[in-house]
Amino acid sequence: MVQSSTPFMLAFRSSVVSPLSSLPSTSTSSSTFPSSFSSLLLPRSFRLQQNSRRPPPSCHHGPWTPIVKDRSKAALMLGKLGQSFNSAGIASSVSVFLRDHHLALPHLSVRDVRSIDWRDLKRRGFKGVVFDKDNTLTAPYSNFLWPSLSNSLDDCKLVFQGNVAILSNSAGLYQYDPDGSKAESLEKSVGINVIRHGNKKPAGSADDIEKHFGYSASFLVMVGDRVLTDIVYGNRNGFLTILTEPLNSTEEPLAVKQVRKLETYLLDLWRRKGLKAKSHPLMLDENHCIKNQKM
Repeated sequence: MVQSSTPFMLAFRSSVVSPLSSLPSTSTSSSTFPSSFSSLLLPRSFRLQQNSRRPPPSCHHGPWTPIVKDRSKAALMLGKLGQSFNSAGIASSVSVFLRDHHLALPHLSVRDVRSIDWRDLKRRGFKGVVFDKDNTLTAPYSNFLWPSLSNSLDDCKLVFQGNVAILSNSAGLYQYDPDGSKAESLEKSVGINVIRHGNKKPAGSADDIEKHFGYSASFLVMVGDRVLTDIVYGNRNGFLTILTEPLNSTEEPLAVKQVRKLETYLLDLWRRKGLKAKSHPLMLDENHCIKNQKM
């Protein structure tokens, strides 16, 4: 068992117990482990607005207008922060830190979905593909497909005869999309189904996905950019897991950027120790189903 005095456990504890600790510099290299997640806090200007006196209900113009606009921006920001906070992910991370290291190790790692050989996956017996949304297919909080991925996604849909879907911690999640409007908007934009579900990854079973596809999770591929959500969820439920690099991390909340540093630190640490993902019955050899990606 990992002792509580190890660097990443101390940092993880401090990030949860002491959220007011100072932020590390964002220029820190990806291999450096973050010291806190206190970037969850709103900028000072928004915190001050939260303490401001409310404008009169009938006031639509005049000196109150900038405050009303700032409140709208703050509400949007709070919504994004709430979406990025994942209590199930934190609880799962503790288990991964202490004993279940293999759950965080993807079967394959690629730059983005263009490097995945969909036909090779199909030949090996896989029946469908499940994608994460943010930073896997779209920019963060966007409903529009990343332009350079269009041909690869079309090829995936062709190879798997439409057995392709999105499982997101935003669109389709009942907690943040109760009426399904975000999922419907994403489906129209990207052109593939969005699975409705009740638990944030990595929590929950694969029941909703298996019902949607009509196949066991062991015949499906999970593709995502987050180790402690997409990959842990996929491995825990028996998927083949493929980790992609984020499409555009500059638009992510600082808290997510800090967690990415944690994920990179852990992957590097465990790989140096020789740890590998648990073998998958349809993928017994490494580095297959990957093709060279043209710039």
